[in-house]
Amino acid sequence: MADEETEVEVKKKSPLVKIILIAVVAILVLAGTVVGTLFVTGFFDKKDTSAAEAQLKALELEASGAKNAASEAQPKKVTKDSPELTRFENHYMELEKDLVANLTNSRKVIQVKLAVMTHYDERVFKNVKKHEFALRSTALDVMRLTTDADLSQTDFRKKMAEKIRLEFNAVLEKYEDFGGIEEVFFTSFVVQ
Repeated sequence: MADEETEVEVKKKSPLVKIILIAVVAILVLAGTVVGTLFVTGFFDKKDTSAAEAQLKALELEASGAKNAASEAQPKKVTKDSPELTRFENHYMELEKDLVANLTNSRKVIQVKLAVMTHYDERVFKNVKKHEFALRSTALDVMRLTTDADLSQTDFRKKMAEKIRLEFNAVLEKYEDFGGIEEVFFTSFVVQ
């Protein structure tokens, strides 16, 4: 009878030991999964602080109001090799979509496609692409103020292009502190 009681006690303890072992193994697997995921995602990699330092330096420059440092950040004109005169390279970019606006007090619609020209480097075009929505809105505002009488003027397109250029530069100066657009061209111009 004593042997039977010992066997019953051993059998009772055995499931408890199994449950504890399964729990420990599950915790180890879970911990391994978490550490492996952190390793794969680069959590343990050495952090690159140069980007944060550059942002901090930019903020310090803004706070100190350093005009010289700000002027160095502006785009530079790209010169052409010419023996007699200093000439600048012309760079062109066309806005992707057409602009369509109603004429003031008319049922007519004006549809244009615009291109911009600059003597500066590609940073001007990056700014144009970055703020294209604001530039398109500005151009539409200028177009919307056009009347039927304006269309009959001989230099209407030149005046409208100049207004758009001034507005584009104002928008770029507002957001990027530098305009850089020398001319605006119509690559398509339709009034219906």
